[in-house]
Amino acid sequence: MEKNSQELLFKISMFEQHIENLRQQLSAVKESLVYLESLNLGLNDIKDSKGKEILASIGKGIFVKAQLISEELILDVGGKNFVKKDIPETKKIIGEQIKKLQEIKKELEEKLEEINKEMISLLLSARENKEK
Repeated sequence: MEKNSQELLFKISMFEQHIENLRQQLSAVKESLVYLESLNLGLNDIKDSKGKEILASIGKGIFVKAQLISEELILDVGGKNFVKKDIPETKKIIGEQIKKLQEIKKELEEKLEEINKEMISLLLSARENKEK
């Protein structure tokens, strides 16, 4: 009987670790979604704003007043490689990233639900065995 209890506690502990890991991943995905959606909206603000003054971020929480001389954007595509894109192209890229993150979010939520069901099933099974 003691072995079964230890085994049950071990399984529950494994489930809890897996759930916590998935929750952390889900939280990171949600933060990225909020950031990208905000960025996408921000691009609308600079459309047709050539010559206007803006606040440009130069670091975390630090901004400088700047004047838009072009609506051409420069995107970091990784590996210190940069490409020029216009606003509609950039919004399309961001939209694709948002779509991928939404798919990942859905997968993570489904995994969390599946693990919760498995854990409930395990607990119910252990309860039934204990009552016998």
